Amino acid sequence: MIETATDADTAALKSYLSERLGTTVTGTEVLHEGLNLSLAISTDGNDWAYVLRRPKELRRTSPFDDLRHEYGLLRELDTTAIPTPTPVLFCEDDSVVGEPLFLTTYLGGAAIRLGSELPEPFQDPQSRWSVATDLIDTLAAIHSLDAVPFEDVCERRSPREGVARTAERLDEATSVTGHELPALRSVEEWLRRNAPSDSTVALVHGDFRPSNVLFAGTDRPEISGVLDWETAFLGDPLTDLGYLLLRWRDDGDPTPPLDDLEAKYPEAEVIGELRDANENGLSPFTSKSGSPDRRELVSRYGDRTGIDFSNERFYRAYAAFGLATVWEDLHRHRIEAGAASSSKPI
Repeated sequence: MIETATDADTAALKSYLSERLGTTVTGTEVLHEGLNLSLAISTDGNDWAYVLRRPKELRRTSPFDDLRHEYGLLRELDTTAIPTPTPVLFCEDDSVVGEPLFLTTYLGGAAIRLGSELPEPFQDPQSRWSVATDLIDTLAAIHSLDAVPFEDVCERRSPREGVARTAERLDEATSVTGHELPALRSVEEWLRRNAPSDSTVALVHGDFRPSNVLFAGTDRPEISGVLDWETAFLGDPLTDLGYLLLRWRDDGDPTPPLDDLEAKYPEAEVIGELRDANENGLSPFTSKSGSPDRRELVSRYGDRTGIDFSNERFYRAYAAFGLATVWEDLHRHRIEAGAASSSKPI
């Protein structure tokens, strides 16, 4: 409904929110559109006071929690020291925007998007160190929370179950795309054989990366909020750590040759992006002066949690397997929608 909102639709939303909030809602603006549609909500005398979150079609698929569970999770997190948006209201009446929605407070700050540098004020060694250590400290703080309060809003999942679920998602995607992906299937089999059978249970964000964290500050970047909790679960916290480290670039990391891909897809714009990622990593700031390497991050995490990262190969491979499956699934959904896809795995 909001994607093609009429003046009447917008007026109805403003009226509903004004009544519920006890103030005049003056405007809405799209902040982000992906799994969810996120709108900034302005009120009388307060620009961008709230954020409205409403699921889109892909959000309703199996890997993601429903909106009510995410809202309940935010309510629990609001009682902790983890910086998150404060939940304000939940609405199951789909007559308002065509879907259930919830509202949170608006948090200032900027996320670090995939493949991008740090924001302009923070492109120096000390800021790179601050960003990296703040990320790892915040992740350690999430994993150090008591898991019991989250049992009613998060399912419990072992690494072995996580691999199986990701493989099922890959099966569903390839049944539409027709891809065989033998290399990815060999990774799947290795993961099934090597999944830890016994691990710590903690609150796991499920998608902890620089683009899901807001950074604010003037002299030095500081985390102002951790966003997008729709993949949270109770399980092995090292899956989060492996996923974050997948985005790190260390000196001496391999740069696989891209000659075969360039010959196969000579006109593909994505080749340039792959070349950049191959040389600089998924988060280029991590390969520059000031940023700690993976070993330093793992040591810092262990000091703060007491959790030993003893099976790093599994967790980083699992992260890569999951990310590859996401891209295949995105390609599948665009095919099913009859839309052009720029997400075709190559």
